[in-house]
Amino acid sequence: MTRHPAEAVVCTGLAHAFGDTNAVDGLDLTVREGEVFGLLGPNGAGKTTAIRCMTTLLPVPAGMVRVFGHDAADDRMAVRRLLGYVPQQLSADAGLTGRENVALFARVFDVPRRERTARVGQALAAVGLTDAADRLAGTYSGGMVRRLELAQALVSAPRLLILDEPTIGLDPIARTGVWEHIGAVRAATGMTVLVTTHYMDEADQYCDRVGLMHHGRIRALGTPAELREGLGARRRAEGAAGTASLPTLEDVFRDIAGSGLDESSGDFRDVRSTRRTARRVG
Repeated sequence: MTRHPAEAVVCTGLAHAFGDTNAVDGLDLTVREGEVFGLLGPNGAGKTTAIRCMTTLLPVPAGMVRVFGHDAADDRMAVRRLLGYVPQQLSADAGLTGRENVALFARVFDVPRRERTARVGQALAAVGLTDAADRLAGTYSGGMVRRLELAQALVSAPRLLILDEPTIGLDPIARTGVWEHIGAVRAATGMTVLVTTHYMDEADQYCDRVGLMHHGRIRALGTPAELREGLGARRRAEGAAGTASLPTLEDVFRDIAGSGLDESSGDFRDVRSTRRTARRVG
């Protein structure tokens, strides 16, 4: 008998508004257990708002969100115990050492006291920061800071790791390093990864499936190859010029988002926060 993957995250009709702005507008989404799922879309598509509902940082005013069967509205503590979360904004404290930062998260996520020292060491080792663990985080490079934040999220041994723009502002070598560590932990633990990114090459290379979100809803869903092939087939059927080569995932992104890619799209605060984070890790 074929075993079908369990559902790590299920959103049904999720809606969330800020005043008259519908940030998430009837989102239907399923993330399978054990996969790396990329949630893509332009600024203002609703990605971060949806993630904050999944992590219980925002309420679920309409619709339903379940994380491994637990309702994010009614069973928030059970959901939180299953999660590791790396937000867009930097969360490491520059005045603490790497080890102290991870130990703080171990306490916040209620890791048993007798296990904390070992779990902190394991999380730091998993992201390659053992040698730098007792240095102040303020002396870390941008890539090291992102790996430290990954260690903070991993110290509670989450079943679901949620990463919101984890490599923003990093150089290509540091970006690759972060993804290699994510892949190593996933291979060792089988955890599910949900990631947002504006780097289409990352989504194409590392995600098992991607969902393209625009105006608060999923507009396209599938493996990167399926989405690229689907756009190519449509272009050929329409007799579009320049269809000899297979479209890239960025082409698919632009086809779905359209005018949503301009500088005015999205909430100004979200754009400003993203740019601030990029400057700090750069």
